[in-house]
This record gives sequence, structure tokens and C-alpha cells, in this order.
Amino acid sequence: MQGSLRQWRRAATVLLAVGRAHPSPSPAAAAQDYEILMLQRTQSSSFLPGAHVFPGGVLDTSDCSTDWLHVFKPYYGPPGFGLTSFGIPRESYPEVPFETQTQPYSLISEDVAYRICAIRETFEESGVLLLHPAGAETLRLPRAFVLPDDLASWRTRVREDPRQFLQLCRRLGCMPNIWALQEWSNWLTPFVRKGGRRFDTKFYICCLQEKPQTFLDMLEVIKCEWLTPTEAMKKFEDEEILLVPPQFYEIRRLTHFTFLSDLHKFCLDRISEGCERWLPITLQTLDSIIQLLPGDELYREDKDFLEKNLSINKTTEEIMGKGKKFHRLVLHSRNNYSIHVTIQPKYKHIYPKNYSGFKSHL
Repeated sequence: MQGSLRQWRRAATVLLAVGRAHPSPSPAAAAQDYEILMLQRTQSSSFLPGAHVFPGGVLDTSDCSTDWLHVFKPYYGPPGFGLTSFGIPRESYPEVPFETQTQPYSLISEDVAYRICAIRETFEESGVLLLHPAGAETLRLPRAFVLPDDLASWRTRVREDPRQFLQLCRRLGCMPNIWALQEWSNWLTPFVRKGGRRFDTKFYICCLQEKPQTFLDMLEVIKCEWLTPTEAMKKFEDEEILLVPPQFYEIRRLTHFTFLSDLHKFCLDRISEGCERWLPITLQTLDSIIQLLPGDELYREDKDFLEKNLSINKTTEEIMGKGKKFHRLVLHSRNNYSIHVTIQPKYKHIYPKNYSGFKSHL
């Protein structure tokens, strides 16, 4: 491994899906009977400024503290607390170093720690508490926990010291509802520039019975919106919101599902399959940027591409015209992407349909 190789930071994010309680306000919103929580990051953010993202953040050592055993006991035993997912990527490429964020030895598995992280960060950014009362029966579709009266003070404490999230759970007599989060995908930040920030991010789906209250922190997040996948796409095309490639790809994947019940069932049906871990490789053409994903004919599983971008003295149309085996995102401009997929998905998952954006380029 190259000595200069930057280390990835472990992170987790949640696609929080809730059923709509009222008729759809627009034709775009009517395409699905559920909405996804999207948070707009501040323009001053050091990572993805101004973008609409799903709630989430970086794993902390407290997320795998053995003190969590006392919170989960005696209802669920370690190491997996009843989880049936693999908890590890299904592909071995790339083998990359990680910053030390977990304790060297803990009875809390990484799969559980990632989920605790996702739930903690969702609380910090949106005020939504995905907790499970100790001893309560598991619901077919879970609910968000009723917020404590001193919500603001607890959010401040947790933001300043992530260890306080465990204390909040103890005070409420609850456990992080790790069983409500279903593995969905796993993205590695592609190389952009030397010294750039890079993350290994687990994406989870959480389907809720009803829409929880949200309370913005106004530090990292300045706006929250509940949008159907089709509505989010329309806002992106109309340049009302900014989506970075992983969020765009995942929203396009969700457009396959019209009903929340179908999405929930799909997640449960593939619960033991695990998910692929993808490192996009960037190819710069004369007129756009192509992000190559595993399975694409131009994708190379080579450690040299961990910190390298490709370039070619051809247009995107020339590149696309000669290819047949596609799994790629084409970034035409800030608010105009397209997706081209001709390969079959693995592990009972689903890929987005081919999508050419709001303007035809090819």
C-alpha cells in the first residue's frame, strides 16, 4: 500500500422513509406514498456545503463502548444483538486503511456500532430519536421515540460529547433501535485531490409508521425537507436542491418502489445478503465527468486508482458509443446527471434504471 495513502473515516447515514398522512401536493410527490428525510447542509460546512443529504455522520469510539452491553441487556445478547445481516462488505476490493475510531477490543460488533452511530447522528442533526423501549415488542414498522422535554440540552450535550448519547438512552430506559435499520449500500469517497477528506459510509434504510417531528440544529443543518424520491429528483432538476452522486444514485434506486410497504418488504427479504462496498473511479472526458462503479467495463480493481483520476481526450458521447457493459454516473453539470446500467445487481439488490436527466446529452 502506498505510504501517502489517506485513511478513510468510518461513517453511517440513514434513509428515513415515512408514509404520507395527507394527499400528495404535486404530481411529482404522488409517484410514491412515502417521503424521505433530506437535510440541507450549511454553506460554511467543510464537507458537501449546501448539499441535501441524509442524516448521518462519523463513527465515534463511544459507539462501540462495552458500556452499551448494559443498555441492551438482558433483552439481546452480543455480539450481534439479534441482527441477521452480515455487517461486512461482500467485496474485498479495495483493502484500505482506516483511522482508529473504535476500541481495540469490544463486544460491540462493527455492525452494531455503525447503527448506533447512524441513530446518534440522526438525533444530533434532525432531533429524531430512533429508540426502542426496553421490553417492548418489535413493531412491523417502528415509530420514532417521543422526544424528551429537555431535547435541546441533550442534543447539545451529545454533540459536544458523543458518550452522552448512551446516558440519554439510560435515562429514557431505551435502546438504540438498531433492528429498524436495514443495510442498503456502502460507499467509499472517491479520490478528488491529495489530502481530501474520505469516508467509508454505510447507508441504511429505516421505514417508520408515521412522520416524526424534526428539530434543526442550525449548526450543520439549516433546512429539512420530507420529499418523495420523484419529488427530490424534480427539485434537483429544477436546481432547487443539490445532490452529490451517492445521494442521487440512491434516490434513483428508490424510485423503483411506489409503496412504503414494498420498500420495507424488499429490505427484509434481502436482510441476510449484506451489501457491496463501492469505490467510484473518476474519468474526466472533454465535456463531463464519469464516475465508474464496480462491474463497468472501464472499472479497474487496482490500488493505483485509490488516489488517481483518469482522463481521456474524447467526449462522453464517444466513450458511451463504444461501450456495452455499463455501471456509471455521468455528471454533465452541477444539476444534471445521468445513470447508465446494463449489468445485473448482486445479492438480491436492485440498481437504478437508465436515466438521462432533464436534457438529452447522448
